[in-house]
Parts: sequence; structure tokens; C-alpha cells
Amino acid sequence: MIYLDHNATTPPDERVVEAMLPYLRQLYGNPSSLYRLGRIARSAVDTAREQVAALIDAPAAQIVFTNGGTEANALALSSARNRRLWISAIEHPAVTENAVRQSERYTAINTLPADTYGLVLPGMLAEQSPQAGDFVSLMLANNETGAVQPVAEWAAATRAVGGLLHTDAVQAAGKIPVSFKQLGADLMSLSSHKIYGPKGCGALVWRADVDVRPLIYGGDQERGLRAGTENVAAIVGFGKAAELARLELDDRLARMQSLRAGLEQQLKTIPGLVIFAERVPRLPNTVQFGIPGVNGEMLLMQLDQKNIAVSSGSACAAGSGQISPVLAAMGVADSLAKSAIRVSLGKDNTAREIDEFVSVLKALLARV
Repeated sequence: MIYLDHNATTPPDERVVEAMLPYLRQLYGNPSSLYRLGRIARSAVDTAREQVAALIDAPAAQIVFTNGGTEANALALSSARNRRLWISAIEHPAVTENAVRQSERYTAINTLPADTYGLVLPGMLAEQSPQAGDFVSLMLANNETGAVQPVAEWAAATRAVGGLLHTDAVQAAGKIPVSFKQLGADLMSLSSHKIYGPKGCGALVWRADVDVRPLIYGGDQERGLRAGTENVAAIVGFGKAAELARLELDDRLARMQSLRAGLEQQLKTIPGLVIFAERVPRLPNTVQFGIPGVNGEMLLMQLDQKNIAVSSGSACAAGSGQISPVLAAMGVADSLAKSAIRVSLGKDNTAREIDEFVSVLKALLARV
């Protein structure tokens, strides 16, 4: 299979799997236990915390492990209790749906619009009469278009009015340099399976003075913010994946930029094809495009029959039959939005695979 859907999930790196195996076999201790097996597990969790912290330039003590990016987002939004909540129009459902389900906790929920390029500009907050204590949730990089958002500017603007900013960095971490300190965000969400780690593991990073409220109660694990026995093997895998992403970031970034440039050059030979968010900074691995008159989900299935995996947008909304809220927020016409295909490259893709994908795509379009 030619796998071109790495924004949905990534195949676990073999080095990650090798790091996890001992904790699925002989090193099965509970990290809260005081005897040797427990101490070994605790040490492994602490090492992973340091590895994840190093990837995003944050203190290890300010990282709490969760079961994924969705839980991390929900935990972050608990900090918006009794505040006015602002959510960008391009957020992942893991943010928007959690906000709706927790709506009674906030004084109000408002939407920050995106421009035609898929950016949420900092000046928009000033236009909305910001109040002290406002809470803004703005992703660092969009999962569909790849557009990288001006989070540092938003963080500064939010802090200037005494507010808090949370950024969902699930798609950005491991693909572009990410510094929690330099961004100035108050909270940040991460996910293991987007960086060649295992599914079922994520993290929330938070500034020490932010009042994070737990969603799950029980034991005192993860500084009392996430009760339940830690998934040691998955956490170890997340840590190893973060370490590899940090060490190999420059090489991965350059490789994916080169592959994307070649892909886009070939795509532009297809009449009428539109690349979304093309003119703004994007993740080096992401290309979302539309072709007038084409049914995107039908094309996706035809590509699947040719053993090529791509997406029509967010994997979490696949099969819904609705147009992408992200493209709708950008003002993309319904007919073009329904044709959307997202290609998200990975560190192991090759130029030959790109050539084959474009060749198959053109052949399928010729039959439409």
C-alpha cells in the first residue's frame, strides 16, 4: 500500500515498538508500587516525560500523560471554567465537541473566524471586545490544510488582557519546531500516534500557575490530574517517538518539504485543481486540494481500490457526508469543498510513491 494519510495516524516506528516490548512482557510493574518492578516502571514513565518535554521545550514537571490528544484537549478546556471561551472556526472536533458538551461550565462560547487562507489572525480578538479572563483555544497547525497559525501572537494578545491560551499541537509536534516556552501558550495538547508512537497515549502541557481541573477521579496519578494506573508501555513508546522526532526533525522536515514540492508541481498540471491554504505557512507534509466536478469521497474510495490511502479531510469526520467545517470557514464553495482530498506525507514515503499516486489520480480523473 502507498500510505499517504499520516495526519490521521502514523505507523509505529520499529524502534518505538522495541522500546515498548519489555514493558508488555517482563517489566509489567505498576508505577505506584514501591518494590523493584514498580520503581522500574516509575523510572520509565519519568524518562518518557523528559523525552516528550524535550521535544516541545517544556519543563518535564508540567506534562501530564493522557490517553490521547482528545482527552488532553478536554482536560485543557477544564481550565476555562467560569470564563468566556473563544474557539477558532478551524478547530478539530476534539476541541469543538468537548466545548459543546461542557458548555455549562463557561460564561459563553464564541467562534473566532478564519480568513480565506485558513488563518485565524490575532487582530480578530481585539475586534471582539476581549475581557479579562477570556480563554482562547487555537490549534498550532490545522489537520486538514496544514496551515500553521500565529499562536505566539495570539498568546501575547490573550495574556495582555489577562486571559489564557490553549493550543492543540497534535499535528505540529514532530513535523515543525515547537517550543512551548517561545510560543507563550498556557496549555498545549499532544498525541503519540501522530509522531510514529502508539495509539492511546497523549499529553497535556500546562503553565504551572494555570488551574487545571481533573476530568477523571480516583488515585493521585499524574499529579492528581489524571487518575488511573499509567499505561507504561504506551508512555514509553510516546517518549521514544518524541526522542526520535527531536533528533531527526531537521532531516524529516527537509525530506517532506522536498516530497511535497514535487507532489504539488505535478498536481498543478491537473486542470482546475486548487490547493487550499497554498499561500500561507503550512506543515511540510500536508497538501489538501480540490478538483471542481469531482466527488472527493468517491475518488478516495477509487484510490483505495488501487491500494493508495489518502483522506478527504479529518479522519474523525470521514463518512459524515458533510463538507469540512474548516473549508466552510475559509469560504470555499460547497461544490469544491466536496471534492477535497488531503495527502499527508510521512518520513518513509518516497518520490516513486508520489509519482505513482499522481499517475493513478490522473487516470481516475480521466474517467470522470
